[in-house]
Amino acid sequence: MRWIRRHILPAYAFLAFCYLMLPIAVVILFSFNAPTGRYNYVWEGFTLDNWINWDSVPGIKDAVITSLEIGIISTVAATILGTMLALAIVRHQFRGRGATNMLIFLPMSTPEIVLGASLLTLFLNINYATGFATIVLAHVMFIVSYVVVTVKARLITFDRHLEEAAMDLGANEWTTFRKVTLPLIAPAILAALLLCFAISIDDFVVTYFNSGSKITFPLFVWGAARIGAPPQVNVIGTAIFVIALTAMLVNVLVQMRRSKGAT
Repeated sequence: MRWIRRHILPAYAFLAFCYLMLPIAVVILFSFNAPTGRYNYVWEGFTLDNWINWDSVPGIKDAVITSLEIGIISTVAATILGTMLALAIVRHQFRGRGATNMLIFLPMSTPEIVLGASLLTLFLNINYATGFATIVLAHVMFIVSYVVVTVKARLITFDRHLEEAAMDLGANEWTTFRKVTLPLIAPAILAALLLCFAISIDDFVVTYFNSGSKITFPLFVWGAARIGAPPQVNVIGTAIFVIALTAMLVNVLVQMRRSKGAT
């Protein structure tokens, strides 16, 4: 019983991890499949042609480029706005601070179908044509909350004495922020940026309502799945997963190196 108690939690964690990774493993495996028909649901044989000719399916390259452009623009904009919001909420007292702090969580708790339909109604009422710009605006609106929550958590535990020491040594407010505050909250900003990019590039519901004639990668996958998703969809999904995993590992290694250097 002692051996079981000592190993039950690691075994449970390992099984939970395998359960979470199983769908991703299937996506990766079937990116190397050579289906004989339109459907990539049964293993037919190994091939590298899907990776070599990843853009051979009409429309998939444009969809991927559109998703990347929207993801980059909306993530950068949301990260800047969210960081400034977090700094304002944590560092300053102003009228409506409590309400602002509460309203930040509304986009995270509201169902996406409600957000998508509401934004579409807004754009239609102001006669604004849906397309690339409306997708970016919609994505910034609901991912900025994740930036605020992530950066605010870091600012709450931030040691203000470091800033006071820098200003006592002659640094002004901008220099203190640039050389002390920003480097120390940079890991939280980077984590928020990676999280928001993953949410943006993966979003379907809000994008579907406000896309107009623009086709992003999730919309392309949804349309292709009705007639048979090609293995190139698995290739793109695998590439996105590998890139995101690599960025996360690099971030972790950099933080570990910084913590060792600090000690």
